[in-house]
Amino acid sequence: MATTEKNILNRLYFIAGCLFIFAMAVAFKLMDIQFVDGEHYKELAEERTYRNFKIPANRGNLYDANGSLLATSVPKYDIRFDAVTVSDKNFEKNIGPLSEELSKYFGKSATYYSQKLRAARVNHQRYLLIAKNLGYSDYLKFKNFPMFQLGAYKGGLIVEQRTVREHPLGKMGERTVGYERKDEEGYFTRVGLEGAFGEYLRGTDGRRLKQKIAKGQWKPISDNNEVEPRDGYDVISTIDVNIQDIAHHALLKQLEYFEADHGTVVVMETATGEIKAMANLGRTSEGTYFEKRNYAVYEASEPGSTFKLMAMVAALEDNVVDTAQVLDTENGVVRFYGRAVRDSHHGGYGKISAARAFELSSNTAFTKLITQGYENNPARFVNTLYDMGLNQKIGLDINGEGQPRIPHPGDKNWSGLSLPWMAFGYGVSLTPLQTLSFYNAIANNGVMVKPRFIKEVKEWDKTIVKVEKEIMNPEVCSPETAKKVRQMMENVVRRGTAANIYTPNFSMAGKTGTCQTEYWIEPGRYISSFSGYFPADDPKYSCIVVIHKPKRSKGYYGNIVAAPVFKSIAQKIYTDTPIMDELPGLEIKNEKVEKDFQKYYSKVQNEKILMPDVTGMPAMDAISLLENLGFEVDMDGKGRVKKQSIAAGREIIQKEELKVKLILS
Repeated sequence: MATTEKNILNRLYFIAGCLFIFAMAVAFKLMDIQFVDGEHYKELAEERTYRNFKIPANRGNLYDANGSLLATSVPKYDIRFDAVTVSDKNFEKNIGPLSEELSKYFGKSATYYSQKLRAARVNHQRYLLIAKNLGYSDYLKFKNFPMFQLGAYKGGLIVEQRTVREHPLGKMGERTVGYERKDEEGYFTRVGLEGAFGEYLRGTDGRRLKQKIAKGQWKPISDNNEVEPRDGYDVISTIDVNIQDIAHHALLKQLEYFEADHGTVVVMETATGEIKAMANLGRTSEGTYFEKRNYAVYEASEPGSTFKLMAMVAALEDNVVDTAQVLDTENGVVRFYGRAVRDSHHGGYGKISAARAFELSSNTAFTKLITQGYENNPARFVNTLYDMGLNQKIGLDINGEGQPRIPHPGDKNWSGLSLPWMAFGYGVSLTPLQTLSFYNAIANNGVMVKPRFIKEVKEWDKTIVKVEKEIMNPEVCSPETAKKVRQMMENVVRRGTAANIYTPNFSMAGKTGTCQTEYWIEPGRYISSFSGYFPADDPKYSCIVVIHKPKRSKGYYGNIVAAPVFKSIAQKIYTDTPIMDELPGLEIKNEKVEKDFQKYYSKVQNEKILMPDVTGMPAMDAISLLENLGFEVDMDGKGRVKKQSIAAGREIIQKEELKVKLILS
């Protein structure tokens, strides 16, 4: 019995000891939470109750070369109502007038909104949606509605702001304009101009403190932000929306007719390298076309006969050929290591000069020209191409430039076929923009300028960055060689493979290209191209057209598929900006004309104008308007015009000193 009692006591002591240890552990943890980790848990509790939310900055505007908008950020507002925070007195006093205003705006009865607001108050709703996607002017209306005008606490007004990127051109030039997106992990996807120049357009985000009022619902603490967002800079691009429109529709029309897979057009200003238009259209499963990918920048493919320009320039520079050298096309077929090279013209062209071979795009003549000139030293030919920069990327601002490929005799895949095949554009790869850059250099008398997409970066009327012309290669070839091949390219249009686009109204020069593609899959797939410049005698623009896989039954040669697009673009641009001879003025004075002009000028100088009302206008628009009227403008602040020093409607005499001060908000 004594033993049993002793065992029971031991168990009781053990249990009591465990309870004591547990109590000490609880006490220790409480002390740790209170004094050691107290601040951490307080911060955690506050974080779960209050949180700083990011306010995205307005991205800067993206403009074309003439000031037309390509992309702009538009603020959008959601209005919500906290039915709990409003006092009974303010609620009953303002619910009627507020319901009337909502009725006028939305068109439903005032009773409907009165019942909706009262139900929200009864149900203690703190996040009732009133309106979505409001523009700035509508947001201001709602902010001044009865009850809402009392603010966040007294009036229950909750305003949520976000920015939406809009593209006035719509789908036209979509891949060129591009976008910049950031995923949840913080990684950016950058496409086109928006992606390339995001560092300028992006701005700096602001912060706004909000309080958690329900699961997943947060209410701003006040009407003001903790950190105000800083808007991005404006970027002025080189794109001309008029030329972009011309290029887009000319390409689209041809793609639709030939039921092609995809195509691209680039128009560049010869002297400066400014890209005036870049259209990229791909076919959908329904047979429609949209800006699918930026083929001009990324897609490196075999250029076909447009590469004959590079081959001819190299041969002329190395003095292995003369334009008058006669080549035998041998009935249109020559063989290398058992493989046939054929001319598109059945039976060949007989014996023709090297210059004529270029005009007629004879494959047999060009393979003979290059192999005879370089068969003992093929590396010399390739090195000359390398010296012209054809094996290097341009280094574009836009992401995704394709890698050019010019094989070298030292490569493991070099064979006896490599040199003759390169002569007419097979076994090499270039992107459309890389090809155009070389053609533009020839039009520019041998000077290769880097293609560029922006002119400047601005903050209001202040220039932050000015982008100047960049010369990539001051001499891809001698001026003499450039002059010779320019004459050949002009003859291509006059009497060669592109004679079908010749017109006596204005001059063009260029080279057609036709090559097979995906021949390892099936025969009959082609790439049709044309690259050149206009006017031929004084080049102002260079242009390339590349169309992939047109329907063979309708046509696939470069002169039939691609060249008409080039002509359409050149003709429309030329019509808008014709090259005209300048004649010296005739210095003939007429006393009566002089007298009448002075009388008219004096009258104009003394006419009165009315001071316009610019309040509420963006500062840049107001400045432009006023300066055009002759005012000297002084600004105070940023944003929109809040106040003007000269009252609207006041008569102003032009000859007085015109000074106006604008107060901005």
